[in-house]
Amino acid sequence: MPTSQSTVAVVGLGGTIAMTATPDGGVAPALSAEQLVAAVPGLADTGITIEVADFRRVPGASLTFADLTALADTIRRLCAKGVDGVVVTQGTDTIEETAYFLDLRLDLPQPVVVTGAMRNPTLAGADGPANLLAAVRTAASPTTRNLGCVVVFADEIHAAHRVRKTHTTTCATFASPDGGPLGHLVEGTPRILNHTTRHPMPAGIDTRGDVRVGLVTATLGDDGHHLSTLDGHVDGLVVAAFGAGHVPATWIDPLDKLARRVPVVLASRTGSGPVLTATYGFPGSERDLLDRGLVNAGFLHPLKARILLHALLSADADHDTITAAFADAGHTTPGDRHPQP
Repeated sequence: MPTSQSTVAVVGLGGTIAMTATPDGGVAPALSAEQLVAAVPGLADTGITIEVADFRRVPGASLTFADLTALADTIRRLCAKGVDGVVVTQGTDTIEETAYFLDLRLDLPQPVVVTGAMRNPTLAGADGPANLLAAVRTAASPTTRNLGCVVVFADEIHAAHRVRKTHTTTCATFASPDGGPLGHLVEGTPRILNHTTRHPMPAGIDTRGDVRVGLVTATLGDDGHHLSTLDGHVDGLVVAAFGAGHVPATWIDPLDKLARRVPVVLASRTGSGPVLTATYGFPGSERDLLDRGLVNAGFLHPLKARILLHALLSADADHDTITAAFADAGHTTPGDRHPQP
């Protein structure tokens, strides 16, 4: 349990949790971090001291790598000042990407918790206050130290590299298909049920604005023409492939050419489960593509794979370093072949 001396910083980025009505009948980010904190029932009774930082007021869809780099710097400064944990409130559209970015960039003992809301404050049953209270309790708890960045939503605690938004409207949208949540809040207390391995990036990496990482999704009948237009326009590419790592035969040649020039990472569009290494042997299978130099993302979701590849390219990592980093993050082993009996 947090002590009466626990201090948590709440950093507001905007998103649905901070939205109010606009003249045209919609909603847009307008509430400050201080206003969000003031609207949480029971927060004052926890004994946790709250500091606020009004960082951005934008929709989650409008966040940039520059915003996240500045956010990481802000969190480092807050932790250096001695806060016991940090809560980031933002739009749910990109929570899974923000959380993984922070998990890679911050190697801190203090918990960093990202949360938000699916129902804006103008609606009955708005979930923002409950999520913010749970996030503050999680950030203040000694049991969540050294877990890296986590997402807290609907009283569940999720690891940054696992969590995904799975539904457009439900308040229980966040899930971790590979491994489940790290824990839950029970009667307001964080209970950690399992742990996972983190692989933060080395300190001092700059997120360069000139690094471009593309993401393409395999679809039935695609002739692959768009892949040829990427040559010379991206520094790296993530392929969200069919199933266990398969693409149409028409994609083989353009991917082969791209992989000779830039790192190309092979992930699965399914949303859970790993890219395989040696089960299928047809042209465009995972074996074929890995033999052509594509990098295996393993269990890493395509959106996470893009964040990791962007970080590695910002650090000027070579192909071997990139392959090893994805082997660690995706829980696979570079170059391994595991024939089926």
